[in-house]
Amino acid sequence: MLALSPLKLILTLTLTLTLFSPAGAEERKVLKPSPKDKCPVCGMFVAKYPDWVAAIRFREGSTVFFDGAKDMFKFYFDLKKYNPSKRQTDIETLQVTDYYDLTPVNGFEAFYVLGSDVYGPMGRELIPFAKEEAAKEFLTDHKGKSIIKFKEVTPALIKTLD
Repeated sequence: MLALSPLKLILTLTLTLTLFSPAGAEERKVLKPSPKDKCPVCGMFVAKYPDWVAAIRFREGSTVFFDGAKDMFKFYFDLKKYNPSKRQTDIETLQVTDYYDLTPVNGFEAFYVLGSDVYGPMGRELIPFAKEEAAKEFLTDHKGKSIIKFKEVTPALIKTLD
């Protein structure tokens, strides 16, 4: 039998629990729309725009998909209109698609570029990135105006994109 030092044992157990715990698995789970999922804000079929998909998953397990971050924020800021039975505190996961990597990103932690020459399915859009360096590169390459974080997004700002 292979004997591990106490430190190696602790590190091995920690890594194993992190990789195989339900919490870790949930955090990494890609939220993917079906061909029938429609954006509740604009009514477009979301799966037609995989490079722009955004999603909100609620603690009770339901998921809502969007054809871009802009419509996701409209929904988020006006749950009373779009889903009166839900509150922002019911949200478990908010996911957007990184523009360059086309991978899911935690929407609460993403960097969003405003005012670029790139348009999404619904026109002017917040362009999401997992890393600030990528957002800065995009800002320069695509004539963006600013980079903001989730907490800086407001309903008034979203209205300026329409």
